[in-house]
Amino acid sequence: MARDGRTVMVLLSVLLVAMIASNTAIGSSDISPIDTVKIIVNAIAEKLTLEDILSFEKVWTDSQGTIIMNIRLPRVLLGALVGAALATAGCAMQGLLKNPMADPYIIGMSSGAGLGAALAFALMLPLQLLAFVTAAGSIFIVYNISRIGERVPTETLLLAGIAVGFFLSSVTSFIIFLSQSPHQIIYWLMGGLWTASWNKVKITFLMILVGIFMLYRQSWNLNVMLLGEEQAQCMGVDIEKVKRSVLVFSSLVTAAAVSVSGIIGFVGLIIPHIMRIIVGPDHRILIPTSTLMGAIFLVFSDTIARTILESTDLPVGVVTAFFGAPFFIYLLRKRRKTIYA
Repeated sequence: MARDGRTVMVLLSVLLVAMIASNTAIGSSDISPIDTVKIIVNAIAEKLTLEDILSFEKVWTDSQGTIIMNIRLPRVLLGALVGAALATAGCAMQGLLKNPMADPYIIGMSSGAGLGAALAFALMLPLQLLAFVTAAGSIFIVYNISRIGERVPTETLLLAGIAVGFFLSSVTSFIIFLSQSPHQIIYWLMGGLWTASWNKVKITFLMILVGIFMLYRQSWNLNVMLLGEEQAQCMGVDIEKVKRSVLVFSSLVTAAAVSVSGIIGFVGLIIPHIMRIIVGPDHRILIPTSTLMGAIFLVFSDTIARTILESTDLPVGVVTAFFGAPFFIYLLRKRRKTIYA
């Protein structure tokens, strides 16, 4: 790994920690960043029974401590996890498909999650579980439809994903039309972190961590596949095994993220592309830097979403779309110039 890549990773890691600490302090209740850090340190020390050697004098109220530890910090951490998951999955999918405009939802996963959420609201079933199962299930269906013998051609995978995505979206629209509370489903589909809790952080942390680690293990194979599938096979890469691995673990992290946050667009599209411009196409550097930058971007976007309006939380998907849509247009224009130059 190049020295510049390590430097970028260190800088992004420091920035992420600073963003988590500072953005946890931001909100309607006036709590300083220093007091926020002290509250978090004291809570950790109490958990580890280290109060005698690692604690600060309490100068904040109990309600301020509750706000930081039970409301803001879980939301910020969940935002970091979701952003990291979407950016990593997007990076891996762009490498697999050799397409900078690919994202984690390109093969129908968002439509699957949306259907699960609609069913959960309509039938009063566990939302997170059903959204996860239907998101992962949609990928299973797409993969099996697009498989030809032991091979999964990329073009067939994309077309199957589009077809399945449209079908699942139509079923979701039908459920919304019949639902007695369609606004709940629509609000969830816009993406948000307002239901964040420590339980959700704990549940998603392990799945996302394992998925990101397994995707990083494919970084060298993804580098070789950029040369073309025939060249990669000549260099000993099992193409179909790499495809299965990337699809499975991209699906795992994306389904885990979507099940707790709804459908947050553009994170998996713009972050890998930006980091590719900064650090280059080497996935050994690109994947971890995209992971960190995705976490930073979503923490920043969610802070805007929960503070820009006084009376309510704006869905964070609206904020990411505000930043992402212009960048997507830029990608389209750049691609058009490349094609017709």
